Amino acid sequence: QGPLVESGGGLVQPGDSLRLSCTASGLPFGAYVIGWFRQAPGEERDIVGISRIGDTYYTDSVKGRFTISRDNAKNTVYLQMNSLKPEDTAVYICAAKRPNYYSDYDGRRYDYWGQGTQVTVSS
Repeated sequence: QGPLVESGGGLVQPGDSLRLSCTASGLPFGAYVIGWFRQAPGEERDIVGISRIGDTYYTDSVKGRFTISRDNAKNTVYLQMNSLKPEDTAVYICAAKRPNYYSDYDGRRYDYWGQGTQVTVSS
């Protein structure tokens, strides 16, 4: 098991909410950029959002519905997902990146990855 562990996925209906957690161990968590990514079957991995010091970013398709929050004391980042849609169905994966000059939006630049948690939105 790596230093990042996700939890909170499941099967929900359209319009429902879920909160995913990403807990880190053995990392100076507060200094890392934490990204949430997702990958649907047959699709490429896409970025969902980023938590970094003083800033969060969301991809357009989740703006206004998803919120990333961070509890450094618990070494945990949360992804609150509201108004879920069938197109949100994917494996959600968190990743950690050392702050450096590489792009935070490029998944290839992340140093640690969780195992992923399945989110299925279906009626």
